Amino acid sequence: MKKKVSVIGAGNVGATTAQLIVQSGLADVMLFDVVEGMPQGKALDLAEACPLWNSSAAITGTNSYADTAGSDIVVITAGLARKPGMSRSDLLHANANIIRAVCVAIAKTSPNAVIIVVTNPMDIMAQLAWKTTEFSCRRVLGMGGILDASRLKAFISMELNVSPEDVEALVLGGHGDDMVPLPRFSTVKGVPITELLPKRKIESLIDRTRNGGAEIVALLKSGSAYYAPAVSTWQMVKAVLIDEQRILPCAAYLNGEYGTKDIYMGVPVVLGKEGVERVVEVKLTKEEKAKFKKSCASVKNLIDKLSI
Repeated sequence: MKKKVSVIGAGNVGATTAQLIVQSGLADVMLFDVVEGMPQGKALDLAEACPLWNSSAAITGTNSYADTAGSDIVVITAGLARKPGMSRSDLLHANANIIRAVCVAIAKTSPNAVIIVVTNPMDIMAQLAWKTTEFSCRRVLGMGGILDASRLKAFISMELNVSPEDVEALVLGGHGDDMVPLPRFSTVKGVPITELLPKRKIESLIDRTRNGGAEIVALLKSGSAYYAPAVSTWQMVKAVLIDEQRILPCAAYLNGEYGTKDIYMGVPVVLGKEGVERVVEVKLTKEEKAKFKKSCASVKNLIDKLSI
């Protein structure tokens, strides 16, 4: 019996995530949106593509949470997208209302699901989802670190003119301006980029990574990034679906790890069928600890604004 993944929000990120899941054939997909006809149309289009992918997965569009019942994984992409000049925190209250409503419904229909939150500001929305559903914190996590790391990998590969397959990168902290990329843990075939690039160049790549989403929003003028966010989400979905036990940077609940408690922050975790199998702690330098603490304070400030 195939696993069931419900994708809440049939916009660009949600629909592209749904495409990647059904194309793999690993799970059936329920694509939900409040807009009548949109999830049904996109799902039908994807269903008609499945024979060309030799995929036996089924995909259905719906406007009813009842159809999402019994999901193994729920991906939440619903919410307002950023517009030029908007920060992730500008989306705070509008998207919080959407996430609350989604999570109340999901808690009733899929009480055993693993939830992956994509909606921005992601770290805060992940915390809100956990509080609203009252699920185990292991089963509620956020997508951000994989995307941030992928952007940094792409920029490193462009700068050094090497295959991105040979680049690894690690990014901690909140998803946004206060992310904490770790250059000494970012490597090309095992060689730290600190030995391959001057400090000033590394800083410029990190700055571009911090502004990766905003750069795309400015170029598109109407809309925001969705290909890389969708693939990042798919990587998390796959790790849970087939119990990969992969170490991936995700927003996870911290209960003392990294000297932090009661907050969702981007850290490396082992992802498997239970969600967050464990948090992986890396030893940080004094400077890195200070940056991580600053990132935590920034996220905590937004959490306090929502009183969660």
